[in-house]
Amino acid sequence: MNFVLQRSFLLSALAFGVTTGLAIPAPKRLQLLLESEMDGTRQSEMPILLPCCYDGLTARLVARSGFEATFMTGFGVSAVNGYPDTQLVSYGEMQNAASIVAEGLSSTSLEMNRPPIPCIADGDTGYGNAVNVKRTVFGYARADMAGIMIEDQVAPKRCGHVAGKSVISFDEAVQRVKAACDARDEYSSQFGEGSGPLILARTDALKTDGFDAAIERCLAFREAGCDMTFLEAPESREQMEEYCRRVSGAKLANMLEQGSTPILPPQELKRMGYTMAAYPLT
Repeated sequence: MNFVLQRSFLLSALAFGVTTGLAIPAPKRLQLLLESEMDGTRQSEMPILLPCCYDGLTARLVARSGFEATFMTGFGVSAVNGYPDTQLVSYGEMQNAASIVAEGLSSTSLEMNRPPIPCIADGDTGYGNAVNVKRTVFGYARADMAGIMIEDQVAPKRCGHVAGKSVISFDEAVQRVKAACDARDEYSSQFGEGSGPLILARTDALKTDGFDAAIERCLAFREAGCDMTFLEAPESREQMEEYCRRVSGAKLANMLEQGSTPILPPQELKRMGYTMAAYPLT
C-alpha cells in the first residue's frame, strides 16, 4: 500500500471510528489531520479550528461541538487556578490538567462512538533546561497529548500579548526546540511510531527583537525539526501574510480578543496560509 493510499485509509478509519484493531496514537491522528489540511484533501474553507480548553468540562464541550481538535491553554489553566498567565502554575499542575483534559476527550469519544479529538497542550518554556524539556515532552505524551507547544521566552514567561516579555538567545531557543524534537523521537522509538507528541515551536521575539528576527527563529525551529510553528502576536495582516509566505510547514494563528493580532475570519486565515487557528476565549 503506497503512502497516499495508506494515509487515505487511516483518515477514513478515523472518520468512521475504525482503527483496524489497533488504536492510532493521538500524535498520529494530529499529523494526519495537519497533512490533510496542507495537501488540500481536507474539504473545508477554514483552517483547523482549535477552541481552547483547560479542564475536563471544557474539553468535553469542544469535543461534543464537533471540532476536529483542541488546544489546552496555559492562559486558561492558570486562570481556572486563580492565577494570571505568568507561569505561576507548575509543570506538575500542567501535566495533571493535560491528563484531565485527555480524560474528558476520551469519555466524550466513547459517548459519540468515535476516536478522541487530538489536543495540543501548552508546554510553556519546558520548565527548565534541555533535560527538563525532555521530561515535559515525555510527561505530556503519557497524558495522551497529541502535541506540545514550546516557546522561547525567559522563564517565568507571561502571556504573549502583554508588555514586559523577554526571550532567550537565538542559539538557546533553537537548542530548546531541538531538545523537544529529540524527546519526541525518543518517545516514538520507545513506545511506537507516531506516539511522540508533535512539536509546536513558538517565538515571542517579534515584540522584543523585531519581525525579521522572529521569522529567522521560526525558520531555525523548522530546521531543528519542529512539526509546527507559531509566530506570537503579529501586529498586522502584512506581517501575518509574510510569515505564511516565508515559513514552511503547519502554522498556527492565535485569535485572542483585545490582543495585538488582528482578529480575522477563518476563511481569510486559510487564504493567508495558516493551517490552524486557536481561540483562547471564544
